[in-house]
Amino acid sequence: MTEFRFEDQTDASRYALYLGDDLVSVLDYRDDGRSVSMTRAFTVPSFRGHGYAGEIVERAVSLLEQSGDRQIVPMCWYVADWFAAHPERAGILQQRV
Repeated sequence: MTEFRFEDQTDASRYALYLGDDLVSVLDYRDDGRSVSMTRAFTVPSFRGHGYAGEIVERAVSLLEQSGDRQIVPMCWYVADWFAAHPERAGILQQRV
């Protein structure tokens, strides 16, 4: 079975999800040290329809929850929808002032 590989590619300001050697999805972000603005979720067209965008958002949110030092700003519509579908994870969202 082919395994997922998740990477935080800080030099490119993105998370990347690979299936084997194939890049299947990316999640772009801006990190100011206090919050991470998730700006764009993208799945390679030939891999769409398999839940990979949800998988990469899940892994990114889990990574940031584990570090515990930054909040998330969902700038991308997909990320906002993901949080709407997972209200139990909303504790990491940056509150509007």
